[in-house]
Amino acid sequence: MTRHHPTALRRSALIASAALTVGAAATLAAPGAGAATQAGTPKLDLIAASTSVTLDRYQGEAGVYLNLGTYVTVDGGPLEMRVTRKSYNDPIVASQVIHSGGRTVTKTLPKDLVKDFSGLPDFLKVSISDASGAKVADTTQSFCPNNRAGRIRPDAPATSNYPESCSDNPFTLGGVWGVEKGWAAATSPGFREGGAVDLPAGVYTAKVSVAKKYRDLFGMPDKTQTIKVTVRQDSGEGHGLAGAGRGRKNASKSPQPAAHRPVGRAAVPADAPKPDLRALPAYGIAITNGDEGGMGAAPGKDYLAFSATVWNGGPSPLVVDGFRKPGAEKMDAYQYFYDAKGKQVGYTPTGTMEWDPRDGHQHWHFSDFASYRLLGADKREIVRSGKEAFCLANTDAIDYTVKNANWHPYNTDLATACGEETAVSVREVLDVGNGDTYSQYRPGQSFDVSDLPNGTYYIQVIANPDNRLKEQSTANNITYRKVVLGGTPGARTVTVPKYGLIDAP
Repeated sequence: MTRHHPTALRRSALIASAALTVGAAATLAAPGAGAATQAGTPKLDLIAASTSVTLDRYQGEAGVYLNLGTYVTVDGGPLEMRVTRKSYNDPIVASQVIHSGGRTVTKTLPKDLVKDFSGLPDFLKVSISDASGAKVADTTQSFCPNNRAGRIRPDAPATSNYPESCSDNPFTLGGVWGVEKGWAAATSPGFREGGAVDLPAGVYTAKVSVAKKYRDLFGMPDKTQTIKVTVRQDSGEGHGLAGAGRGRKNASKSPQPAAHRPVGRAAVPADAPKPDLRALPAYGIAITNGDEGGMGAAPGKDYLAFSATVWNGGPSPLVVDGFRKPGAEKMDAYQYFYDAKGKQVGYTPTGTMEWDPRDGHQHWHFSDFASYRLLGADKREIVRSGKEAFCLANTDAIDYTVKNANWHPYNTDLATACGEETAVSVREVLDVGNGDTYSQYRPGQSFDVSDLPNGTYYIQVIANPDNRLKEQSTANNITYRKVVLGGTPGARTVTVPKYGLIDAP
């Protein structure tokens, strides 16, 4: 059980630019999972892109983020891993998949090696010494094989079949990690990921190596990379957190909506595959004070803030187009349906889209995508969130092992997914295997609990609350997360019990 006092939580959406880059083409209906991959047993090695790096320590930061430019190269065959759990009451199981000799071999990795879906924990050992040779820091770094990968030679595959990031959503169910043959993946985390190390401005030496358990597991050579590290003190405010908590990486350009409203009779084909919207339990739960501002808060009020995710379990993407009549304040929304080959086979009206002018939004929202409610101990409604309209974007990889999961989703960021105020049409897509997360930083993403007594409550997350969207099943559209309010007005606390094996408040 974890207790939280008033604090601001969740992740930054900022990621450092990669020294190695890759572009991956995406298709609406065809996921990366079905693509062919080169056979062979992978051979891994640790390299450094440069023998020296310069890192900036920004004013107000806790330290320096060690993006040291080290990579794991892969040859002989692709490195591929599947990471899954049967339920939130079951442990995470990781397996390596080897395509060799015309057959596929699956090797289960050691029990408890993988703790979550963000990567291999404690993969790297990093030791830092100052100019006199005295050791000033010892730390470890996890390794996401999907992290900032790129080719290391011209005969390598031109594009990667694997996803471009690992998931940090605590309720992820299945992940796919991989590096193509002839490619390399960054081992050092990006900017503001993985924890800061308190290093004053100066010159240091970093020694980087792979932990022995991983060298033994993957047959890697015992090799240490030595890197000169120059730390500069930046006098500015550093990099802001604009957009924090919503996007997981920079977005590729989203597919364009139809130029005109659909013609012909609206129809929902009975035999066409449909999306399956599923609600995940709330997380990132904390008490925030209205005096802190943000979220449309009122001074002197206590708010129960939270993050929530609705994801698409497939087997088809959710595709919604909005069309605006001249001078109209809202768009008319339509849901589209596709056959197994990605051909559009039907559409139906499905409500409206509206422009949200508030800071932190400023994009077109599709109405009635999800609903949030605070329930009492008897699970009767007490407070309903004012937020019931959303911009759809693939912010989190929730389960890339489901059928037709799209490992290279279109919209992964609000900037390209939701249109400008002057738009006449907008397309919003939630791809198979992907989730749409709204963090506690967003306006409307909280409940006013100022006048509620201490005790047990439930945060209810509902996907497709009015059943306007056509989907495979509605049996998995509702989740509950138990919370216990305590403290006194102006100094409220919240305790969040574990959800199964997941201790993620």
